[in-house]
Amino acid sequence: MRIRQRLLHLPVVRGTIGRRLLVNFRCHPDVLARLLPSPFRPKLVNGRGMAGICLIRLEDIRPTFLPRFVGLHSENAAHRIAVEWNHRGQRCEGVFIPRRDTDSRLNEFAGGRIFSGVHHRAHFSILETTEALTIKMQSADGTTFVKVQAHLADALPPDSLFRSLSEASDFFQGGALGWSARPRGGEFDGLELRCREWRMTPLRVSSVESSFFADRDLFPRGSAEFDSAFQMRDIAHEWHDRGRPTSIELEKT
Repeated sequence: MRIRQRLLHLPVVRGTIGRRLLVNFRCHPDVLARLLPSPFRPKLVNGRGMAGICLIRLEDIRPTFLPRFVGLHSENAAHRIAVEWNHRGQRCEGVFIPRRDTDSRLNEFAGGRIFSGVHHRAHFSILETTEALTIKMQSADGTTFVKVQAHLADALPPDSLFRSLSEASDFFQGGALGWSARPRGGEFDGLELRCREWRMTPLRVSSVESSFFADRDLFPRGSAEFDSAFQMRDIAHEWHDRGRPTSIELEKT
């Protein structure tokens, strides 16, 4: 797609994913469809939609032309919905991101201006060992709260929609292109994650709280249930800016 770019933008930044949690909820497709702007539709797994929270620690983040030692670290959260859309006769896939949060003032300032994705300021509280992890996130505006307690696991939950780790890995790797909501309706920030390698391991979640999925105006009772969680660690990667398209540009046939 030929999509207009901001006058001042960083086309590529690189760094390391120090830690990434994907906490996933299986959702009724009709409920997710109501949350999605055009041209997106829910990407299904065995008849259900998949939405979740990405909790990610980014390390040594910097433009590609700068050395690693000047890179920045940050804790970040993104609420995301797996989506599909059609463009010029082809089926595309990725994620729609209604909200991003960060503990970095630079991310808050640059997001949506110099780099893709409007970010909201948040506080993160983290306790982790080699076997267990607890992450708590509270946004500064008081609207968004997440708390996850998880341990390493050998297998997926028995009731997960994913039939194997390989199936889950392929599903989430296909969601590397994210479209973030912007204050101006019908306009999105595009950001693509490119990893040098893709390694996911399952987690056993003992507790998960989310103001987003607990909102009964968005998710009526029974329409969203915890499905699975995965962890990624120490992954070299790049973020590629994909511009700022409108819904009309994305759905061109």
